[in-house]
Amino acid sequence: ESGGFAAGEYVKQLSQQSDGDRDLQEHRQRIQALSEETAQSLKRNVYQNYRQFIETAREISYLESEMYQLSHILTEQKGIMEAVTQALLLQADRDDPALGARRAAAADPFLPLSAKDAAANEEGRQRTLTTLLEKVEGCRDLLPESPGKYLVYNGDLVEYDADHMAQIQRVHAFLMNDCLLVATALPNRRGAYRYDALYPLDGLAVVNVKDNPPMKDMFKLLMFPESRIFQAENAKIKKEWLEVLEETKRNRALSEKRRLEQEALPRPAPTPPESTNPFDEDEDEEEEDEPSAEDEVVDLSLEWIQELPEDLDVCIAQRDFEGAVDLLDKLNEYLADKPVSQPVKELRAKVDERVRQLTDVLVFELSPDRSLRGGPRATRRAVSQLIRLGQSTKACELFLKNRAAAVQTAIRQLRIEGATLLYIHKLCHVFFTSLLETAREFETDFAGNNGCYSAFVVWARSSMRMFVDAFSKQVFDSKESLSTAAECVKVAKEHCKQLSEIGLDLTFIIHALLVKDIKGALQSYKDIIIEATKHRNSEEMWRKMNLMTPEALGKLREEMRSCGVGNFDQYTGDDCWVNLSYTVVAFTKQTMAFLEEALKLYFPELHMVLLESLVEIILVAVQHVDYSLRCEQDPEKKAFIRQNASFLYETVLPVVEKRFEEGVGKPAKQLQDLRNASRLMRVNPESTTSVV
Repeated sequence: ESGGFAAGEYVKQLSQQSDGDRDLQEHRQRIQALSEETAQSLKRNVYQNYRQFIETAREISYLESEMYQLSHILTEQKGIMEAVTQALLLQADRDDPALGARRAAAADPFLPLSAKDAAANEEGRQRTLTTLLEKVEGCRDLLPESPGKYLVYNGDLVEYDADHMAQIQRVHAFLMNDCLLVATALPNRRGAYRYDALYPLDGLAVVNVKDNPPMKDMFKLLMFPESRIFQAENAKIKKEWLEVLEETKRNRALSEKRRLEQEALPRPAPTPPESTNPFDEDEDEEEEDEPSAEDEVVDLSLEWIQELPEDLDVCIAQRDFEGAVDLLDKLNEYLADKPVSQPVKELRAKVDERVRQLTDVLVFELSPDRSLRGGPRATRRAVSQLIRLGQSTKACELFLKNRAAAVQTAIRQLRIEGATLLYIHKLCHVFFTSLLETAREFETDFAGNNGCYSAFVVWARSSMRMFVDAFSKQVFDSKESLSTAAECVKVAKEHCKQLSEIGLDLTFIIHALLVKDIKGALQSYKDIIIEATKHRNSEEMWRKMNLMTPEALGKLREEMRSCGVGNFDQYTGDDCWVNLSYTVVAFTKQTMAFLEEALKLYFPELHMVLLESLVEIILVAVQHVDYSLRCEQDPEKKAFIRQNASFLYETVLPVVEKRFEEGVGKPAKQLQDLRNASRLMRVNPESTTSVV
């Protein structure tokens, strides 16, 4: 409860004060009980407030429904009043035509008939827009009414996920003359919608999506930094959407251009009031001698400046991105020390429009929809030009999205071979080679932008998660043997070390992502060994092994030597006899094989899992020998059991302990305690109680 509590120091102090594992386990159980008690208390508090929360939500829903009904009634009343007013005016005009003409002339005597129709049409469209937006919740504050805003087109669409092409939701799109409003349909209210997003047409790009059955009649909207895919009801409506979007964007650009031209027109400067101060005359004479910076004329009559907008259009059309950026750099260098006059502002406005077009083209070049062939170097051209335009953050984001799509596509195109290890070799080669190439290309392109490196590390982590998903699905979900899983993990670790060449170490990430699957594999294989050992124990007759041939005996010697048992010859007898039970020999080989494969998978997070699994496996054999030694009455068989127990306790357990310490780097106290307990049992073999 204290503010300065440090968990690490608390655990360190407990570890120093405790006598062994038992004290730590007791502390852990107390802390866990406190945690469960706190969780139960929180759960009770949540349950107490849950009913009030439900009632509040229900009241909010009722209030929302009533507000919508009230808004709908007011809209209908407004429409009725306008209709009545129009009807009365028409009736008055019909009764007295001269009065109607005078009224129209008084409204605007210089408005021609066609302009009157256009004004009426625009007023009708604005009224339609207002009526439709009454049905969209949450957009009234985000979409303020303006005299020139009107509805161009609207309709229902279905949105799909851009990566997996899965249906997300049904939406209704409202295209205005300056923006696009996307609203989601409310489930329980027909004809009502909730605000979702609003996109200005200036930053919106429309891309046609080719039909790929069953995915058809789709188009994509690109809005940095996101993109959305929509499906129309049929091909005709899709065509209408594409045409009306492009037409509205063109009209918007033209109107914006006219507005800028009108603003650029020179306005007469206001004449200052005549001053009666006699000292102002001297100041005016001094100011005439020193011309101001604004009066300095910037020479824009140079041929290359006059032709600059057209040259930029040509470079963009011919995909000469470097030439376009060179022209922009040349202009910026020329105007760097020049004053900002009105002609310079006009030129800047024209150039900025071309810069936006150039940026849109470069963004499209880096979009994942483009061809992903050619590797990361294929994106260098577009990335370098975006960086030169001062948009390194956008270039970094688009480059990493492009490479993520390329890596994902490469993994999907891999054929799943019959041999798991062969597929893992191919998977690791494809993924880590792509990651290494991407890192080197990133280092080349963004050498002077240190702020982008954190984005690359985040991208590498997400890519590693995608790789581990494909890896685990093939290795662990298919229930491969522990030896195969160990080889596959070893291959992945070796490939991961290649990234250290560029100073990127992702080994800890792959460990964190694989720890759950490896724990499951170790526990599953442990259960198999325990079951097999119990089955052999149930059929144990305590007889010596007869291998029949010297070749079989030599093979067994070699197997035991590879397991670390160097003194196996003292347990061999005459001819082909072995003075050990088949159960003990099989247990030794299986346990050492499990330990070797587990050490290939080892990293610190698996320490306790591996140690507990080993202890459980060894306990099965130790308890069986203990039980047989106490229950056997035949002196000859009892001596044979003692010989097997001696091999198990004095040879096998030290080998397991030594190999574990070599593989892990530190001794295992649990294994030492197990061996000491077995020594107590051998001191008093006649006891009827088990010490183990």
